[in-house]
Amino acid sequence: MELSNKTSRQLFEDFRANPTRKRFGFGAMPALINIDLQKAYTSVGEFATAYETDPKQIDHVNTLAEAFRSKGFPVVWTYVAYMESGEDCGVWGTRTNTPDSLQNIKVGSRRAEFDDRLNIDKVRDIIVNKRMASAFFETNLGSIFTFHKVDTIVVTGGSTSGCVRATVVDSLSRSFRTIVPIECVADKHEGPHFANLYDMAVKYADVLPVQETLDQLGRVPARAAA
Repeated sequence: MELSNKTSRQLFEDFRANPTRKRFGFGAMPALINIDLQKAYTSVGEFATAYETDPKQIDHVNTLAEAFRSKGFPVVWTYVAYMESGEDCGVWGTRTNTPDSLQNIKVGSRRAEFDDRLNIDKVRDIIVNKRMASAFFETNLGSIFTFHKVDTIVVTGGSTSGCVRATVVDSLSRSFRTIVPIECVADKHEGPHFANLYDMAVKYADVLPVQETLDQLGRVPARAAA
């Protein structure tokens, strides 16, 4: 094991300055997955579980979503919410039992609501209630993406070290080219945030500035009208 006194932020910035892996790049049919941008995790000051990294995260996500829609590409929004008993959270929900605990985000509750600042197209966008960390775990995303012939996934949301990373690993495991726009993901603490950006950049995804993500998206031909 290599020893270092560098912070996780420094490791990530060093890798960005001198990348040692070629990029996956965009394919022909990208999809956007926005992970758990719900009030439990975005309403800072209201919920103890909420956090903010880039103050313009929601604006950037809205810009990405509109760019994807304008080209006819799928836009997905996930949220976590559980039945009243919390049993659909499984063993994950057994570590604590407080009002802030994961399994106590109930279906229909304020904590389960999407952030009011999001621009969600309730007709065209795909809404997924997930129960576990990865957006792919026991959801219908796999079949939806097969139908749309998706080959590239752009992942936003939170947390960087939790549900974003889990979704990114599952995305790559399914042979999707995977992109993470830096300003569009967030975490509660700086250390896990940058450690996981570094790890995803080295192993699992293209971790790019949001503007570069938009620029690359702009070069992908729009989806042909049905």
